[in-house]
Amino acid sequence: MSTFVENARAATLALRDLFPETPLQRNDYLSQRYEADIWLKREDLTPVRSYKIRGAFTAMRMVLARDPAQSHFVCASAGNHAQGLAFACKHFGVKGTIFMPVTTPQQKIDKTRAFGGENVQIRLIGDYFDQSLSAAQKFCADQGAYFLAPYDDPDVILGQSTITVEIMEQLGRAPDVMIVPVGGGGLSAGTTSYMRAIKADTSFRFVEPTGAASLSAAVAEHAPVTLNKVDGFVDGAAVARIGKHNFDALDWVSSGSVLRAPEDRICATMIEVLNIEGIVLEPAGALSIDALQDIADQIRGKTVVCVVSGGNFDFERLPEVKERAQRYRGLKRYFILRLPQRPGALRDFLMMLGPDDDVSRFEYLKKNARNFGTILLGLETTKRENFDILLKRMTEGGFGYQDITENEMLTSFLL
Repeated sequence: MSTFVENARAATLALRDLFPETPLQRNDYLSQRYEADIWLKREDLTPVRSYKIRGAFTAMRMVLARDPAQSHFVCASAGNHAQGLAFACKHFGVKGTIFMPVTTPQQKIDKTRAFGGENVQIRLIGDYFDQSLSAAQKFCADQGAYFLAPYDDPDVILGQSTITVEIMEQLGRAPDVMIVPVGGGGLSAGTTSYMRAIKADTSFRFVEPTGAASLSAAVAEHAPVTLNKVDGFVDGAAVARIGKHNFDALDWVSSGSVLRAPEDRICATMIEVLNIEGIVLEPAGALSIDALQDIADQIRGKTVVCVVSGGNFDFERLPEVKERAQRYRGLKRYFILRLPQRPGALRDFLMMLGPDDDVSRFEYLKKNARNFGTILLGLETTKRENFDILLKRMTEGGFGYQDITENEMLTSFLL
């Protein structure tokens, strides 16, 4: 038995001081849909609603074992890592200083403070994470504290490997396929390292958001690469550069096993899981489930484990998630409509709408010097093919229009 396996099992046992193993639940809906035996590892059910507590607790435990005098830990995080570190600080009775951007939602700040209590101090510095990170590292050096990285740390990687220790115990065998979300790489490095160490016959699929495909870039270049641009919507996985230690553990990964999930499609998956299963997931937590549709022909008849990484979702974001989901499914579209400036023109247009069509946005600017007025129009319907019927009617009726649904720059300005 390798040292990594022994350490992973010891780390799993130590975690029982904090919380019981998270459930591994068979999902009947997904199993029927994909004709496979699909299980969800519910990391959204840890005390901090994400797997991050595993890495933070394990790393802190091991640091204290090596250096019992260390009593101050520092991190920079606007999300799940901050909450995991705060929880661990309170458990071990040590001091924690957490740097967050000024723009961090108050809900996340309050939750982090609640988990850490008097053991944790929160400092809001910088408009962006990089500014918070720089301030945290300088503070850490000045104070002689220990900087606990969110993913690029062997002890953190070991902590995340405890997920696979539990999966093996709960399932009683190695799954045929594991689907793991990827951000900085701590979770994927930890889970694969354990399964490879025990020589499990498990095939891995790694899924990252299209707008933050740091693993894909690293695999292509055979080394970590810094992305020029990152879409921050999937905040739990929106990382510009995969960690060095993490990629060292993943250098065997081929491009064919890395999947990219479009942000709008992730929204559709979040809404579907919420409506059908009643499970609240954050965008990163939905990645592994979302990826099932990309490999449906590869998993038929197999046992598949999806790691559901977290459920820290701010419901103030729900309207945006619903909006993006509808646009992805083709059920909501936006147009610039040219409406003739004559009596009855608006009525003529409204008569073109079908029984399932609904106007969700209507802004009209009438200019007397023109024969046409311009309308910003938002429409919802129940079937995407309804738009084909409507657009045909509009063309035949002489109504000029421009579909701006996919024009990201224009819609972000107007909507």
